[in-house]
Amino acid sequence: MNKKTGVLSSKMILCLLAVYVIWGSTYLGMKIATKVVPPFLLSSMRFLLAGSLLLLIGYLREKTWPERKQFLSACFIGVLLIGIGNTTVALAVHYMPSGIVALIVAAMPAWIMGMDWAFFSRKRPSGMTMLGIIVGFFGLFLLFNPFAHHEARQFPLWPVIVIVAGNICWAAGTLLVQRLPMPTQITSTAIQMLAGGVFSLLMSVVFEPGGFGTLSFMTTEAWQAFIYLVLIGSLVGYTSYSWLSKNAPPRLTATYAYINPIVALFLGWAIGHEAITSMVGFSAAVVICGVVLMTLGRKS
Repeated sequence: MNKKTGVLSSKMILCLLAVYVIWGSTYLGMKIATKVVPPFLLSSMRFLLAGSLLLLIGYLREKTWPERKQFLSACFIGVLLIGIGNTTVALAVHYMPSGIVALIVAAMPAWIMGMDWAFFSRKRPSGMTMLGIIVGFFGLFLLFNPFAHHEARQFPLWPVIVIVAGNICWAAGTLLVQRLPMPTQITSTAIQMLAGGVFSLLMSVVFEPGGFGTLSFMTTEAWQAFIYLVLIGSLVGYTSYSWLSKNAPPRLTATYAYINPIVALFLGWAIGHEAITSMVGFSAAVVICGVVLMTLGRKS
């Protein structure tokens, strides 16, 4: 963005579109792939391959290797963001509609701001941000209200707890990455992916016995989803987000949080044949309004 004119550059627009569409589409990609491959194994395969490719790219472009503290910090962040944060999403979409999972993840800014206030900067959120948090969680309550009678609900509620745990880990990793010694950008992202992939692989060995046997049943659709997740979702999506985080205003970058669930809901309905009832639509609108308020109220 040109600071004088406020005009978005073509590269910034492309990166924003990439994060909007690609990250919004990965929910459906994981949904398709986990029909055959267990979630932990899928995440380990995805990020071990993507991380290996990115590590090679990083070494060729940056020509540096991290110090021990930097390497360990990147591994720790990778376990929080990818090993737990992203893998819990893969686990949840296996049992729940991908669009609804995206709505829960849309509340991520609330966890980041709340944890930053409580444990890091001690900076109290603005009134608009607090209102956004209340509105967002009210929307989620409408969607998952256990006291209401949901005749059309055909999925369990326990994955919601799993996603919340993953969101908390993602928020912690997001806040800690700015406070720990980290390698150069591409190499750091690659190490995070590899560490998260190794963690997911260990979880697969423990909780998914016989998971490797499912690879022989991979369909063409599942392979296409997997390749898309590796090359587009991981490499292009994360690279675009990393560039935006360093070159775009934080409020502009944060807009992905309320665009992603819209994309995920649409793709889940159009391609994944996921039903969008009136209650889901209304709850989604409330959640997205809450995230918009959080983003607008975010202090620079």
